[in-house]
Amino acid sequence: LLALLLEKESQQHADIIQLDFLDSYQNLTIKTVMMMQWLAAHCPNASYAMKVDSDIFVNVFHLVQRLRSSPRAGFITGSLIRDGRPRREPSSKWFLSEALYHEDSFPPYVSGAGYVFSTDLAARISRASRFVRVIPLEDVYVGLCLRVLGVRPAYSLSLPLFRNLFEVRKLEYDRCTFARLIIVNGFKPSELLAVWRDFSTGRADC
Repeated sequence: LLALLLEKESQQHADIIQLDFLDSYQNLTIKTVMMMQWLAAHCPNASYAMKVDSDIFVNVFHLVQRLRSSPRAGFITGSLIRDGRPRREPSSKWFLSEALYHEDSFPPYVSGAGYVFSTDLAARISRASRFVRVIPLEDVYVGLCLRVLGVRPAYSLSLPLFRNLFEVRKLEYDRCTFARLIIVNGFKPSELLAVWRDFSTGRADC
């Protein structure tokens, strides 16, 4: 049944890319690298790309506005994490053994919940991945590739409050609060539909 639904979605909207690997949490890094390879091959003339999880609200209006003044090359932004450390407890969802990653801290990286990057980075990250050992934390892995490339992720803050525009916590929906953010985390599909209907028609009132 799922295969039939996917086929119908693909025929109707042409918005599904299917690649040959098991889609699981442990394989998110493989999924991300393959995404970068696909972008580099099929979208060389695009200025930016965005990776978001399926439970994320995206304020495309504010996103486009911010990107108009953003660099067109060597640029990646999201919820920036600068003090990340590997979890060594085997019971943790984010467990990372010393055998896979021996360092005590991670380089700066952006949360995998949602981030935006100039599409030149797709090919560059894809090439860098040949020299970076795969770990199951895809957002950290992108950060490791960025370190190889000498690219530092950028903060995305709103002034004058210095609020992170990529909100990885779940917030109760408020139209005018969401109008000042780029992403908000933690929505069910039905909630996203309801929020978008209200937001897309009423945001101008904020």
